[in-house]
Amino acid sequence: MRHLLDTRTLARDDALLILDTAEDMSATQQREVKKLPTLRGKSVVNLFFEDSTRTRISFEAAAKRLSADVINFSAKGSSVSKGESLKDTAQTLQAIGADGVIIRHPASGAPARLASSGWIDAGVLNAGDGTHEHPTQALLDAFTMRRRLYGESSRGRDLDGISVVIVGDLAHSRVARSNLWLLKALGAHVTFVAPETLQPYGAREWPLTIRHSLDEAIREDRPDVIMMLRIQTERMHAAFFPNEREYARNWGLDDVRLAALSDSALVMHPGPMNRGLEISSAAA
Repeated sequence: MRHLLDTRTLARDDALLILDTAEDMSATQQREVKKLPTLRGKSVVNLFFEDSTRTRISFEAAAKRLSADVINFSAKGSSVSKGESLKDTAQTLQAIGADGVIIRHPASGAPARLASSGWIDAGVLNAGDGTHEHPTQALLDAFTMRRRLYGESSRGRDLDGISVVIVGDLAHSRVARSNLWLLKALGAHVTFVAPETLQPYGAREWPLTIRHSLDEAIREDRPDVIMMLRIQTERMHAAFFPNEREYARNWGLDDVRLAALSDSALVMHPGPMNRGLEISSAAA
């Protein structure tokens, strides 16, 4: 696999290989010497056209633990802010000999364009593109689910029969989309819960259950995992729900709904959280 651009086209066997490799990598972090020589002599570029401190630091730490040389690129204050195109930036990275590019971009499809353009020879990893996908977040979520649900016997296992309920601003969420495709590949049943205005366009043709009531989803789908997503006001240009209080009352994971979940249910949130809106402090 040269590029990782989405989970929709990621085969089940490839996903399991990545998850099992992550298990191996996790084991190395318990050692006194945590670095591995896997990417020694290779250059990895964090090409971030959108700010995300946690995501960038996570990729930087991972690359450094594999002994890669890391170059951090931020669009703010760079030639991009002066009008430089993605092609021009890619050609600069090609000139400096980048072996891998981790790209986060506000435009859906930008990583795929970079990977298929011929502008650069490096492998491309999508760290989030518009409202399209965020494949590494979905892989991390699946890794967490396996670990929490199966413990030390998680290696090689999929999520067959697991019920996952995803709640929140699904219309603008690349995390929800990536999770859907990966979880379906791994055999899970996925339910999207949101008001109709926050359901993704075309979702009724996707392999999932759509509900508008969180209480109904908890009662009918009996989730093994419930994932709460934040309201992405920065991507909204209209009123998608009456107000925050109304949203929290109908779609927030409050203490009452938390108590209605099974004792073994896993509550997840990719962050950042809005406590008191989509999730209560007790649930968080």
